[in-house]
Amino acid sequence: MAIIELSGLRKSYGRNTVLDNIDIAIAPGITGLLGPNGSGKSTLIKSLLGLVRVDAGSGKVLGEPWPATVKAIRDRIGYLPEEDCFVAGLQGVESVQMMAQLSGIPSREALRRAHEVLDYCDLGQERYRKVETYSTGMRQKLKCAQALVHDPELVILDEPTTGLDPNQREEFLQRLKTLAIKHGKSIMLSTHILHDVRQICDHVVILIGGRIRVSESLEKLSRPAKPGLHLTVVEGAAPLVDVLRSRSLQATLADDGQTVFVEGVNADRAAELWSLCAEHKIMLQRLEPSRNSLEQIFLDAIQEVPRAVA
Repeated sequence: MAIIELSGLRKSYGRNTVLDNIDIAIAPGITGLLGPNGSGKSTLIKSLLGLVRVDAGSGKVLGEPWPATVKAIRDRIGYLPEEDCFVAGLQGVESVQMMAQLSGIPSREALRRAHEVLDYCDLGQERYRKVETYSTGMRQKLKCAQALVHDPELVILDEPTTGLDPNQREEFLQRLKTLAIKHGKSIMLSTHILHDVRQICDHVVILIGGRIRVSESLEKLSRPAKPGLHLTVVEGAAPLVDVLRSRSLQATLADDGQTVFVEGVNADRAAELWSLCAEHKIMLQRLEPSRNSLEQIFLDAIQEVPRAVA
């Protein structure tokens, strides 16, 4: 059952059409919403939340009629906006407590939940500092805690890893994965960072120029049209290509000079290829099934609508 089903969604600002007749169905799990800047990702999210009045469109969100019951829907969603949204002068824990109280949770329970979710988001003693003194990374953690404090069924995050260093980003993504797998939350991750989507997402939606260009499971998108294996070697990739071709295998050297793609073979021939490398004293680092590149899928989608990114 889809958690989000929309049809005929349109939104314009004057003559500028931001969302152009969107039809979309999003399943439970983690969905990556991809698109270049200005593609309409934030407008789509704000439309879902009722923060932007749409020109046309209807559907269901979490089984509720949308947009007729958007206020009730919003109570069941956690939202991490791209922009900061803090009240200056409050401590971090007070800020999260306030968000819980705005969701109808009594003050004492709101404070307990605030501490619990701040622990989960890895904001330690900094929770007692004023929010205006926070670094970008700390603010992202605080916004995540605010989005989770009322225990929503669906969590929508708009560019949540902006400003995080590589270690913080990996920790944040693993936290989201835990929310989905162990706590049964559905997550929509709006981003332009393809690595984040590859790491944790089950589904991918690519929005270009206000239109849905791709909506598919990541597993299906990654599956190549033809089977094959990628062999990564320490050195000797070019000689390996010659060896493989001498065995009537279709081998191609990648641009990095270290990876060889062998088309038309499955993983059941992996042992044979390992032995072949050992026989010719070629040190094989890694052997894995070939997969379509998410980067290439994204670029192909952009190139279909050049005016949308001009």
